[in-house]
Amino acid sequence: MNETMQSSSKLKIFFDLIFPPQCMMCGKRIEDGEEDGMCHGCLLQIPYISSPLCHRCGLPFLLETGSNHFCNDCLLSPPLFKTARALGKYEEGLKKVIALFKYEGKFNLGEGLGRLMARIPHTDLTMSSYDLFMPVPLHPKRLRERGFNQAVVLASQLSKRYQIPVDSMNLCRHRPTESQIHLSFNERRTNVKGAFGVNDKGKIKGKNILLIDDVYTSGATVNECAKVLIKAGAETVDVLTLARAV
Repeated sequence: MNETMQSSSKLKIFFDLIFPPQCMMCGKRIEDGEEDGMCHGCLLQIPYISSPLCHRCGLPFLLETGSNHFCNDCLLSPPLFKTARALGKYEEGLKKVIALFKYEGKFNLGEGLGRLMARIPHTDLTMSSYDLFMPVPLHPKRLRERGFNQAVVLASQLSKRYQIPVDSMNLCRHRPTESQIHLSFNERRTNVKGAFGVNDKGKIKGKNILLIDDVYTSGATVNECAKVLIKAGAETVDVLTLARAV
C-alpha cells in the first residue's frame, strides 16, 4: 500500500470514529461488512423479486412456485424491449428509500442502491453482452427542478462495476410529460408517445443497450424509449430498474 492509500485509509478511520456511518433508512450505525449505505436489517426489508415471473416484462406472479412464463399483457401486446427486470417490488422499504433518494436528494443512498443493483444478478440479463448503459432521460425543465437525474446516478454505479460506458446524452426527452402516477395504462402510453428522440443515430446503430430507470410502473416509458432506440438502429434493448410496481 502506497503512502497516499495509507493516508486515505487513516483519514477514513478517523472520520468513521468521529462521525460513525449511519444507515440511510433507519439511522442505525453501520457496522463493518455492511454495504450500500444500509444496515443488514434494512437490506432484508427490500422486497426482492424472484421467480416465477414474466419472461418478458419481469412481472412477478402471485404464486411462489412454478416456472417463468409470459404474462397476459406480453402475450397480447408484446413490448418492444426484449427483457425487463427489477431489483425489487415498489413497496415497503424500497419505496421509502427511493423517495428519500429521488425527492430529498440523498445521493449517497442512490449510489448505494446502484451498487446493490450491480451486485445482485438479474435473471436473463447478461451484463457483459451490453455495449451501452442508457439512463431514461428527464426533460430539461424537470432536470432543472430536481437537480439530477436519478437514472444517471444508478447507471453510473453499474458502469463502475461492469466497465461498460454510460451514454446519458444521446437519448433525450424533447417533450415535457405530466406525471404518470395517477394515469391509467392507456393514458400513460398516450402521455409519453413521441416524447423521446435520439441525437446521434450513428452511436446507436448495432448496439446492445440496457435502459436504466428507477421504477417500472406500466412500462409505457421504457417501451417508448425502446421504440426510438430500435428505430435508430439498436440491435437489442433490455431494461433494468430499481423497482417494479406490482
